[in-house]
Amino acid sequence: MNDFPQPAEPRKLRVLAAMSGGVDSAVAAARAAEAGHDVTGVHLALSADPQSFRTGARGCCTVEDSRDARRAADVIGIPYYVWDLAERFREDVVADFVAEYAAGRTPNPCLRCNEKIKFAALLDKALALGFDAVCTGHYATIVTREDGARELHRAGDAAKDQSYVLGVLDERQLAHAMFPLGDTPATKDEIRAEAERRGLAVARKPDSHDICFIADGDTQGFLARRLGSAEGAIVDESGERVGTHQGAYGFTIGQRKGLRLGVPADDGKPRYVLDISPVDNTVTVGPVEALDVTSLTAIRPRWCGAPPAGPAAYTAQLRAHGEDVPVTAEPHGDELHVRFDAPVRGVAPGQAVVLYDGTRVVGSATIATTDRAARTTRHQEKPAVNV
Repeated sequence: MNDFPQPAEPRKLRVLAAMSGGVDSAVAAARAAEAGHDVTGVHLALSADPQSFRTGARGCCTVEDSRDARRAADVIGIPYYVWDLAERFREDVVADFVAEYAAGRTPNPCLRCNEKIKFAALLDKALALGFDAVCTGHYATIVTREDGARELHRAGDAAKDQSYVLGVLDERQLAHAMFPLGDTPATKDEIRAEAERRGLAVARKPDSHDICFIADGDTQGFLARRLGSAEGAIVDESGERVGTHQGAYGFTIGQRKGLRLGVPADDGKPRYVLDISPVDNTVTVGPVEALDVTSLTAIRPRWCGAPPAGPAAYTAQLRAHGEDVPVTAEPHGDELHVRFDAPVRGVAPGQAVVLYDGTRVVGSATIATTDRAARTTRHQEKPAVNV
């Protein structure tokens, strides 16, 4: 498969397989071992006080998940360890998540975890211990070019593609990454069937669809416990007060449900969140047309290889499992300027914009500001927040 490192002469690699306790990472580890690599499984303990059991598909990283990963490693026949990265996870992912919401932005913690934990803290430790690669159950494909450089591409099955949350990986990290599921044009049911054939008990375990450190799925409650309640105004575009809220952090750009507005719009149409101002704790709402974004500026770009030399046409993805939209993008130092061929909606500061050239991932950056068809939105720098 072209998702394994491909030297001139195939060789046996020392592979550290990150095993979450789910079916994807278990099958990925099994495939790496079956390919002849020297595989060691590791489960990342990301919570200082993990709960004993998950509820359905809520959360992950529980004691139950650790035990499931161990049983899978035993069936595959590979060594297995648990590594404690809870403090690093709290600082780099959880604290960042809370601070971003406090600043009126909408972060993606899975993307941050890949950047800071799985392909930074974990990879650095793996390389220090003499491993050649880190293997995960992500659905993405790594292609090795003739000159030896490695490219990140979309998965063979677009429905399962996870390249969006991997767009933060740089050339060095890609050189030591392995995604055995990436070029498999198989449905999830077929992956589960493969797990059953391999005797892996996690074959029918539910997928986790929630933020792993919010096991009950209540993001607003999680934020309220850390940021507290702070009543503020919901206003329309003219500044008229149309409702109240208990914390601006509980809203995202483009949100429609849960606004509980006391004053209906003059035209009777639904209103959406247009702006979130953490400085004065105000949420602005308006018609859906006011969400049209024509361009954006993103910060902290990370390139999957060499950065673009100038403006060029790409497609962009703005959220996990979001559609591709055509853009013209150009890097400017530590910024990335993106102009949409046609206006798009639901673009929020804090989200990642990931550029693609066909199926190849060019790079990722964090949206800082957006320019709308009628006006321009600018957000404050994020304040310091204690978690």
